[in-house]
Amino acid sequence: MDWTTLLFSFQGRINRAKYWLVALLNIAAWIVFGSIALIWLGGIDPENLFRFAGGALLIWVVAIALSIAGTWAFLATGVKRLHDRDKSGWWILLFWFGPSLLGGSNQTMEDSPVSLVLALIGLGIAIWGFVELGCLRGTRGPNQYGPDPLEPQGTLT
Repeated sequence: MDWTTLLFSFQGRINRAKYWLVALLNIAAWIVFGSIALIWLGGIDPENLFRFAGGALLIWVVAIALSIAGTWAFLATGVKRLHDRDKSGWWILLFWFGPSLLGGSNQTMEDSPVSLVLALIGLGIAIWGFVELGCLRGTRGPNQYGPDPLEPQGTLT
């Protein structure tokens, strides 16, 4: 599987190692970008954090592009991990948006038992998604989404 397919395609299956590789690359890209941005802007100035003059505009454009590419890559690899677990890629919606919606519900409610229960359900979904995508082995052998990524695909000649 080439890098473009790994990062941007929603087809096929990947193992846990490739999933975590993409996660680490995403984190590394943000660390490098943040370091370059801080050097470029000369540090963090709380008074001018959102200025759009000169190099700051370029930093914001790159940050938005990096956010879009990173989110797409994480969604694509998450769907492929779900495929490896022989599950529909649509489960990614629950794992990504469920915790955000349920956890954010306490922003609209007063401190109440309902908001606490919703936040705990969101936490449970987040933990379930973490385990499902990052910890559990995929289906052994081929499934409806493709061959097992851990099985050798051929011999080198």
